[in-house]
Amino acid sequence: MDQHVLVVDDDDGVRGLIQHTLNRAGYRVTSLASGAKVKNTLTAGNVDLVVIDLGLPDTDGLTLTRQIREHFPVGIIVVSDRGETTERMIGLEIDADEYLPKPFEPRELVARVKSVLRRKERQHETTPVGDRLPIFHFNNWKLDCSARSLFGPTGAWVSLTSGEYKLLEALVARANRVLSRDQLLDLASTNDAHAFDRSIDVRIGRLRKKLDDDSKNPEVIKTVRNGGYIFVAKVERD
Repeated sequence: MDQHVLVVDDDDGVRGLIQHTLNRAGYRVTSLASGAKVKNTLTAGNVDLVVIDLGLPDTDGLTLTRQIREHFPVGIIVVSDRGETTERMIGLEIDADEYLPKPFEPRELVARVKSVLRRKERQHETTPVGDRLPIFHFNNWKLDCSARSLFGPTGAWVSLTSGEYKLLEALVARANRVLSRDQLLDLASTNDAHAFDRSIDVRIGRLRKKLDDDSKNPEVIKTVRNGGYIFVAKVERD
């Protein structure tokens, strides 16, 4: 394998274990004990995947992970001893591909790494090189999939997190189809999230707010009791 994994963990023992485990599995590994050089390493190092601890000594791991997701096309596995459900929910909302609580089995880490890298490769292979992705229009809104951007009725750009964008794209591309939470989790690439599928409800709530869709009487994204969600606005595609 020639895939490059960046490991960010301030615990020397854990960082060494991860590096040794992944080296033996055939991966090239760069390891850092803090967040200070992460962005420079990602810019210069052709990194395919980041394994990152949330409890870094010099920066907030959640904020750094969110920045990585927004600016670098890499896989992300959060490895942390913060095992509470709220932390896992936050990890999903910042769009980590996997969440692996400490302590963990080395074989499980390798399996997660392989899984994330395979998904990334499939995504790359199914995106036509040079082809423009669709632009969707609904209720005077525009979702440009090439630019991964949402524009409101006045033409103003609307900020979306990566997770919000992927969820909206999944809904718009499958308008008038009921999608379960599990389907949406899969389509939005938030693997390892089946035990925390209420995170979809959180994202739906944020999307409704940004789309000015009344949560009590939605006209864009409707809730289907015991079913999931359906995008009911009329969609046109360029």
